[in-house]
Amino acid sequence: MGTVVTFDIYDDGGISPDELLPHLARAVAVLHRADKVLSTWKPDSPMSRLRRGEITLGESPLEVTKVLESCKVAKARSGGWFDPWAMPGGVDPTGYVKGWAAQEALEELVGAEVDGAMVNAAGDIASFGGPTSNDPFRVGIIDPASPTSLACAVELRGALATSGAYERGEHLVNPFTGQHVTRFASASVTGPDLGLSDALATALVVGGDEVMTLVEEIYDYEALAIGHDGEMKWTTLFPFAPGSVPCQ
Repeated sequence: MGTVVTFDIYDDGGISPDELLPHLARAVAVLHRADKVLSTWKPDSPMSRLRRGEITLGESPLEVTKVLESCKVAKARSGGWFDPWAMPGGVDPTGYVKGWAAQEALEELVGAEVDGAMVNAAGDIASFGGPTSNDPFRVGIIDPASPTSLACAVELRGALATSGAYERGEHLVNPFTGQHVTRFASASVTGPDLGLSDALATALVVGGDEVMTLVEEIYDYEALAIGHDGEMKWTTLFPFAPGSVPCQ
């Protein structure tokens, strides 16, 4: 997946390494498997071979089918603004895979009997619980105009994905035109699942207000977008941390 993934695990009563390490080992194995099977950067991965037409979907590992089926759902939910089949070079689920893999890794930590855990894949976060049994996690969203500053803070219950061109340059593609044009400088989406949140955040950056309206209609998902002029827009129930709601 070409990125760094970190784990943060919390428990008021203390954490036993002997009890935690098997769960953590399985979580790491999930990430390694996802990278091996689904990477579009590794020429020998099943996903790369599928893109080149060397194998069929039926000959691919089950993970490939699961991810592409989920991408179809994300495409429909986003009104087509997230579309792995419209990317240059053939089907490319990269905008979904990172979030999906982090969410799958998190599932391996659920049984560890801790207060909370976060799997952070380069700023896209899958989580459960919080730093204590009574408090949610709080995380910051970067100001795209000043990447060393925060635009706001979020009370995180579940997943948070952020997309934008301010770090990686023009890598986002309008699936309807093939052009590298973004309508927002950055977009963040919260929800129960990081894979879908990741896909919707990507769609929101390139699709603009149309996608914001679509996210508003999806149960349990909320969005925040920051324009190239710094203007912020958000859905009705976006989970700003107390004291962090921007002025309109």
